Amino acid sequence: MRYTRVMGVPPFERFYESHRDEIWAFLVRRLGPERAEDAFQETFLRALRAYPSLEHGRHLRAWAYTIAGRIAIDETRRKAPVLSGSEPLSTLGRQDGRPAYAEIEHLAAALPPRERAAVVLRYAYDLDYEDIGDALGSSAEAARQAASSGVRRLRRRGVGSTETPSSGDAGSAGAGTGKELA
Repeated sequence: MRYTRVMGVPPFERFYESHRDEIWAFLVRRLGPERAEDAFQETFLRALRAYPSLEHGRHLRAWAYTIAGRIAIDETRRKAPVLSGSEPLSTLGRQDGRPAYAEIEHLAAALPPRERAAVVLRYAYDLDYEDIGDALGSSAEAARQAASSGVRRLRRRGVGSTETPSSGDAGSAGAGTGKELA
């Protein structure tokens, strides 16, 4: 535990208390409440195991999101359990049965990787720019710029002026998330 004193890493309890609610909400959005419980426990168990070897206390929030995101990916790769013989848990909360990013993936597919990630995280997952910046390894301002550039690029291509069968007006690509591509 000498790293926690020398390099400014807060005690694990404080780290846990600071990030548990937002990591829980992130996992519930990605996996649904039942699968999120195990993923949440696994996230902080892995963090606890690795915590003593941290060299500094910078970017702990992004580190926790990285662990949670990787666990969520592992969970979704496994066969999704079925509720009452009909809907997989991963479709809960979605009216059309698709994950959040599926609403805009056809729009963002042609964007450069950084802009695509920023647009999808902002308008499909409703993350704020600080979270997006952490996920992209940059600042909130850089995340805002990447999302803005992506939206401008989509507008130049005429996205938003035609109807799509799955989402109605493509101009409301953020439909269902409370965000519109702005």
